[in-house]
Formats: sequence, structure tokens, C-alpha cells
Amino acid sequence: MTDTSDTTPPGPRLTDRAEAARAERLARQAAALRANLRRRKEQARTRQDRSTPETDTPGEDKTCP
Repeated sequence: MTDTSDTTPPGPRLTDRAEAARAERLARQAAALRANLRRRKEQARTRQDRSTPETDTPGEDKTCP
């Protein structure tokens, strides 16, 4: 049986500089994901607006009774 010690952290220890770089990278990724979500929602709204049928029949002349 192996002796496991709970005094060591579960992962590698990052330096302060590496931790700052990681935090910046995560912040950029979060911002990119939010922007992508906004873009996808706008695309979905545009597609939904295009797919709604118009009340008038296309090609119908509205000036003639």
C-alpha cells in the first residue's frame, strides 16, 4: 500500500507570472465566448425574422382592387 500525503497540492504549482498569464487567458476566453454567444443569438433572431410568413402574398399587386 502506498502512503498518500495530504500536504501536497493536487496539481502543479504555477508561478505568479504563470498564474497571471493563465488568468488573462481565461478572461480572454470568457470574453470571446460571450461575444460568440451574442453573435449566435443575433443570427438566430435574424433567421427567425426571415422565416415568419408575411401577411401579404408575394407578387400580389396591392394597387388594383
